[in-house]
Amino acid sequence: MNRLRGLCLSLSLAAGLVGEATAACRQALALALDVSGSVDLREYRLQLDGLVTALNDPEVVQALLAVPSAPITLMVFEWSGRSDQVVLVPWTTLTDRATLADISSTLAGTKRRVATPGTALGIAMNVGAAYLDQQKDCTKRTLDISGDGESNLGPRPREFRDAIGARGITINALVIGADAATKGDRGQDDIGELSSYYRAEVITGPNAFVQTALGFEDYAAAMTAKLKREIDSLTISKLQ
Repeated sequence: MNRLRGLCLSLSLAAGLVGEATAACRQALALALDVSGSVDLREYRLQLDGLVTALNDPEVVQALLAVPSAPITLMVFEWSGRSDQVVLVPWTTLTDRATLADISSTLAGTKRRVATPGTALGIAMNVGAAYLDQQKDCTKRTLDISGDGESNLGPRPREFRDAIGARGITINALVIGADAATKGDRGQDDIGELSSYYRAEVITGPNAFVQTALGFEDYAAAMTAKLKREIDSLTISKLQ
């Protein structure tokens, strides 16, 4: 009888440890920023500063830090050509506002590096998925990829998309279109075409979506809206 009780206790403790491991991370979020040749220095700065603005939006902060017992882990990397993927912020568990402040400080101090001008979107997707494979204990894994153009280097994005989705990874996209102030109505046409491309070639997973920014000046607002949408509210409600 004592052996049976001991076995039951061991199984109970093991189940508890599995539950804790499962709840240890409710979402892994990898943010991929386009720094290809079509992105000039001003646009580069608008993109990084826009991300800082989004990460410090009060509603985004509240959502990111909503469940301290099952936090979100976040990383940021840049992408452009075949071998131009560079991590700006390594995987960081978002435990408090001080952690978000440290990330913001890192991004604000990041300088533009020299990169090849091409747009290897398929490779960026594959690299982002590999980073997310490092976070398999997270309940949800999301690649948030920004881009202002179609892929023109390496394999097509669709060659990776389905396999990435089959691994349980969601890819959402933030499409950056031409500035309406400089292109008028044609700016809307361009962003519509680019959004259709990302829907057909890039996004995958349950409830995957494309967010749009009409010019880099709109990037902060678009990223803010995107983060509010993709932070897993369903998981939050289950854990609270």
